[in-house]
Amino acid sequence: MTNVVKRKPRRTSAKSKPAIAVVPDAVETPKTNADLLARREAAVPRGVASAAPVFADRAENAELWDVEGKRYIDFAGGIAVLNTGHRHPKVVEAAKAQEDRFTHTSFQVVPYEPYVALAEKLNALAPGDAPKKSLLVTTGAEAVENAVKIARAATGRSGIIAFTGGYHGRTLLTLGMTGKVSPYKKDIGPFPSDVYRAPFPNVRDGITVEDALTGLRNLFLTDAQPERVAAIIIEPVLGEGGYTPVPFEMMQELRRICDEHGILLIADEIQAGFGRTGTWFAVEHSGVVPDLITVAKSMAGGYPIAGVIGRADIMDAMIPGGLGGTYGGNPVACAAALAAIEAIESEGLLARSTELGNRFTTRFAEIGARVAPYRMWDIRGLGAMLAVEFVTDFETATPDAALTKSVVAHALKRGLILLACGMHGNVLRIMVPLTASDEIIEEAMTIFEAALADAVAEQTA
Repeated sequence: MTNVVKRKPRRTSAKSKPAIAVVPDAVETPKTNADLLARREAAVPRGVASAAPVFADRAENAELWDVEGKRYIDFAGGIAVLNTGHRHPKVVEAAKAQEDRFTHTSFQVVPYEPYVALAEKLNALAPGDAPKKSLLVTTGAEAVENAVKIARAATGRSGIIAFTGGYHGRTLLTLGMTGKVSPYKKDIGPFPSDVYRAPFPNVRDGITVEDALTGLRNLFLTDAQPERVAAIIIEPVLGEGGYTPVPFEMMQELRRICDEHGILLIADEIQAGFGRTGTWFAVEHSGVVPDLITVAKSMAGGYPIAGVIGRADIMDAMIPGGLGGTYGGNPVACAAALAAIEAIESEGLLARSTELGNRFTTRFAEIGARVAPYRMWDIRGLGAMLAVEFVTDFETATPDAALTKSVVAHALKRGLILLACGMHGNVLRIMVPLTASDEIIEEAMTIFEAALADAVAEQTA
């Protein structure tokens, strides 16, 4: 007779958990831009503006696809962050390799080699023969704030001079330096004291280099005692202010004035740096060596990192613990930055920037003459940091923000992402990855021409 093992019946109680039923995976409802926009409006404050009403799903080099599968050519580059393009293979590989080792220790707790290696690289790239050191932080505004701290510690002075139209960030201190009210400074003053503003030399507004320098000298006489000024900060090419390069003679005279009065010169290269203008730093075009340089954006090919590069004696002015931040110089971002810099070097992207700048200048002039006569007031910039300014007509040269906005909208409908800028909102800026192929560039210019024609027709209807 076979022995049968009898099992006791399983006891149950009110506390027993019911068995989990296995069901087939639910089919995910395809996301739409409209649905995501509704969720965004409910969850994100309106102060965080988005230029395009579409949501990114994936991207590669100079192309981006939204959640509905529509393809776009990206001439915005995450606001000049992607000089090496979306997902550059070397950048992604370096970041993943670092992620496999560790993602964070805080450099102020347990330091790591990628931070040191990136600082060494930045010191080598920055103009000037004097020994240099670099601080790594996370955002551009953070870099600017730290540059001010360093300048004040090094000089024992407090005053900072910035320029009309300059953009230096959205924190309260950097907004004090930013020279544009709407939308950045509207309704949130007062701003920090000891920040002064000088006129920016701009032919568009009839301000010559001599006018700007006279304004600076008058500032010394009226409000900013030069012996109390720690630093003068300037973008070698205005970013949000309209992609206007500082005339080289202006930069050279600023260097002389700073030397005369013991003032430090800060070049804000956050938008213009890392090959955008055809040199590592835009200030190199003028031959001027600044005391401090702020960097961010395209330094790491899409990863958040920023920094301050400067003369070693100046950078050492702060006591230990006076500089830093929990996430400053994140190891993954450091690895990505080293790879992005290597890609710029090995792929000849500095020369590519100059080539693209020449091509864009020619093509925009041709398109403007053909499609919108007397509407393109200026085509300007350095290298591929290029802009087109629209006006109502050449006789009055009245800024035409409406036409500019319409061009951006029609370009997006046709698959080209563009961004406007400028004090009057009438400037289109080009921030295409330097790695974009000739075919992609030409396709984008064809779209731009059609979008401009649409906008002009709409305006004259």
